[in-house]
Order: sequence, then C-alpha cells, then structure tokens
Amino acid sequence: MSFMMLCGTSIGYAQKQKGNVPLVYDVENTGRQFAAPEMPTIDALPEIRELPDPLKWSNGKGKVKSFKDWSKRRSEISNMIQHYGIGTKPTVPDGSVKAKMSGDTLIVDVTVNGQTLTLSSTISYPKVGKPPYALMIGTSMLALPRQLFADRPIAIMNYREKQVNDYGQMGRHHERGEHNFDRLYPELKDNGAYSEWAWGLSRLIDGLQQLGPEVTKIDIKHIGVSGCSYAGKMALYCGAFDERVALTIAQEPGGGGAAAWRTSHESTLKGKNLEDLDKTDYHWFMESQKENFHGDSVYRLPYDQHELCTMVCPRALLLLGNPDYEWLADGSMVVSAKAAKEVWNFFGIGDRFGYSIVEGHGHCQLPEKQFPEVQAFIDKFLLGKETNTKDIQVVSGIK
Repeated sequence: MSFMMLCGTSIGYAQKQKGNVPLVYDVENTGRQFAAPEMPTIDALPEIRELPDPLKWSNGKGKVKSFKDWSKRRSEISNMIQHYGIGTKPTVPDGSVKAKMSGDTLIVDVTVNGQTLTLSSTISYPKVGKPPYALMIGTSMLALPRQLFADRPIAIMNYREKQVNDYGQMGRHHERGEHNFDRLYPELKDNGAYSEWAWGLSRLIDGLQQLGPEVTKIDIKHIGVSGCSYAGKMALYCGAFDERVALTIAQEPGGGGAAAWRTSHESTLKGKNLEDLDKTDYHWFMESQKENFHGDSVYRLPYDQHELCTMVCPRALLLLGNPDYEWLADGSMVVSAKAAKEVWNFFGIGDRFGYSIVEGHGHCQLPEKQFPEVQAFIDKFLLGKETNTKDIQVVSGIK
C-alpha cells in the first residue's frame, strides 16, 4: 500500500511513545553527528509521482521503526532540502557568538571568517506573570493578533531578518551574494534566503541561550516562532531547522511553505493560478531548484514540503490557511498537512500537529473563529497548560 493511500486512512501502526518523546530540545540540531546521505545527480533521481514517504530511509532500504531512529531520518530530510532546495544552513563554530542585553534589546555578534554580523531585537515583556517568560518570535513581524497574548505571560520579539539577508518583496535590496550573510560565508552566495534567515534566527536563540534566563528573563524551553505569507514560510523554515523552537505557527505560508510542490503543479495543469515551484520567488530558494525541478521534473524532487513540516516533529506545529486567496495553494497545503500528520501519529503525538484553513477574512488577518485553535496551541506548548489540541484539523472553503 502506498504512503498516500495510508494517509487517507487511520493507519494502524501508530506507536504509543508519547511518554518518551521530548517536547523540545536544548540543541539546534540533534542530528548533527549523522553524515549526509548520498545526493544523486539530477539525471539519476527517480521519478516519484506520489508524495515521498517521510519515514522511508533515503537509500530505500526500510523505514523508521521507532522514535530513536527519527533524529537520523530528520537529518536526511534536512540535508536533502538544503542540497536541492534552499542551500546550506551552516553550523557556527563554538565561540563565534557573543551576546549581551542593552536594556530590553538583545544584541548578538556572530563572527565567522574574520567578519562580524550583528543582530539586534527588542523584547517586549508581558504585564502579567513572572519571569522567566515564554517567548513568541515574529518572523519579520508577528501577524497574529496581539489580543492573543495580552493576558498571557508571553514575551514577544520580532526577528529583523533584513539584518541577515535584506531581500524583500518591496523596496530596494541587495542581490544574491551581496547580503550581510555573504560576508561571513562567500562560498554560499547561491543560497536562497530561507536558509540564511533560518541561520539568523538560530543565532538569536544562541544569544538567549548563552545569556540565560537570569539576564534575558526568557524561558529557553518555551520559544515559539510565527509569521505570515512569505514570513509564514520563514517561520516554518526557522522552526523546522532549529529544534530549540517548541512551537511553530506558520500563518498562510503559501507555495514553498507547507503546500506540496507536486500537488500544486498538478493544480496549475488544471488551470489554477497558484504559487508552485515554477512561479515562486527565487530570491528565496536556490535558482538551481527551478532549473532542476521545473514542470514535470518536479516528480524527480526526492522530497516534498510535507517533509519540511515533519522536520518540526516531535515539536508542535500549527498551520493556518486562507482559501480565499487561490495563490496560497491551500488545497496543496491540506494534502501536505494530512501526509505530515501521519509522522506525529506514528510516534503517538498527533496532538502536537494541527491545521486550520478557513475562508472569509483578509490575507494575514486572523479571524476570531480561528482564535480557539491558536490559543489552544499557545497555551499548551508555550505555557504548559492542559488544552485539547488533539483534533485540530479544520478545513473549509477549499474549491
């Protein structure tokens, strides 16, 4: 039986391992010690029409059998996404990060190859509760309504991603190879922005971790990340590539975020106008991704975006959609979400993954009818409350 057929049913091999599965980690990458799998040349990649099985080893020999195998398999997925899609997220040598607080502003200096890049972000502390506080980081900005945080002991910090890579959809910007990141890593000039932005957010977490809660007033074990639209993609990549993030909320991330590339390609062939692999913004990805996997060549891509989602596992992930905007490819995100959820289910932690896709609101304007799902995830995974997140699988308005 195929993986996609399994995703259409309640699979019978889910393992009850919840008591042994961490909610978050204290290191950026638990799979750092594993060597990258073999990366075939493009012409040697097989055609895969259905979504690849996230639990299947890259060499095709068997599948993940228990949670103890997941760190290695997650590392394989990470290496494939970097190699074929976004470029390398480099590991920072020990001693390269120096952090300090200036009032409520976190300042992090990262020095690599004799070059220093400075990140700064002001922390807005809550008016309720006592430190150390949980922290929600907004990628570029926090699009979630502030009333969701007003009476909760959660600090907020916006990640100023242009300090790393200043590409933006509006206004002037540098080109590939000319960003601050490229001063430190000139050999990675072909990177897409999402690998570099994920790298930058990890350096902020390094700073928080280095200074500790006595200085920052932040609880490192309860960090969330969220953003909307292109920043929803950013939040997903940042959360996927740093295992110190306890909760990722990707709001209306569109194509190149959670939406399956394969499914979006098939939808465009049927006349839909949505963001697929051919029509995304290639400042965000390596240009070679389009060269190698355009059109029907997408079926040679050895992974798909549901596997980016599974990189967040076993931590918490909530996907938010808005089908009023066809470009966002939310039909493809539903396919991807259902496939990704099977990995959380397999480890007996299905309550840590949810999705809510509803119509009737503006882009990045979360409607009140979605508040309960978001509140449940925030309360459970940032504040440790016993809220019910088990069956958050809401889909309406998909055409």
